Amino acid sequence: MRAFWFDPFLWIHLAGIAALPLFLELCWIGFALGDPILPVWLEFSLPVAIAVLPVVWMQWSRPFYIFSILVVALKPIRLTDAQRRLLTLFKRGQNRFLALIVPVVPIAAAWFLYRSAPAASGIADWLPSWRLLGLAIAAISLLAAHLFIQVPVSVLGVMLAEQNEFEDVEPFPVEQIPQNFSLFGFDVDRLLPELVAAMPPSSPTTADAEPSPADEDRPASE
Repeated sequence: MRAFWFDPFLWIHLAGIAALPLFLELCWIGFALGDPILPVWLEFSLPVAIAVLPVVWMQWSRPFYIFSILVVALKPIRLTDAQRRLLTLFKRGQNRFLALIVPVVPIAAAWFLYRSAPAASGIADWLPSWRLLGLAIAAISLLAAHLFIQVPVSVLGVMLAEQNEFEDVEPFPVEQIPQNFSLFGFDVDRLLPELVAAMPPSSPTTADAEPSPADEDRPASE
C-alpha cells in the first residue's frame, strides 16, 4: 500500500460517490414534474449546462480542496508536507483531462432520466406540478451528482500515482493554495485526528528471525 493512502481525506471524498444514486433520483423526480413547456433540446440542455459547466471549470482551473468536510476546511497553513504533495498531484494535467471526460457520465444519465421521467410521475405527486420548479430541481440535483462524480474520480486519479512519483513532487506552496484551489466553508485548525502514515511491517528476514531453542542452547563460543 502506498504510504500517502493513509490520509483519511482521500477516503472520505472517494466514498462520496455513494451519494450519486440519491441525487440522480432527485433529478429524475425533477424531470417528472409538470408538462414540457420548451423544445426538448432546450429543456434538456439548460439543466445539463447548469450542472456541468461550473464543475468542469472548477476542476480545470481551481480543483476542489479535498482537506475539507461539508462547511469546514482545514487551514492551508496546517497541512503537512505530504498533504501539500497531494495538492500538487491534483494540479497535474492528468486530472484536468479527467475533468473533461467525467461529464459524459452525468450527461448520459440525465438523458436517460429525462426520457424515462413519465415513469416517476407517481413519485412526484406530492410536489407542485410546476415545470420550472421541476427543471430547477433537476439542475441542482444533477449539479450535485456531477460534483460527487468529479471529486472521487480526481481523488482516484491521485491515488493511482506511484509512491516514487508522490515523493518526487514538491509540496504545493502554502501561500498559493487559496488562489489555486476551491476552498468552501470556514477555516479551522483541525478536522480529523492525526494519523501516523506508517507502512505495514514487513515479514522478518532470516537474519532478523527469532533464535531457535537449539541456537539458544549452543555455547557462546560457537
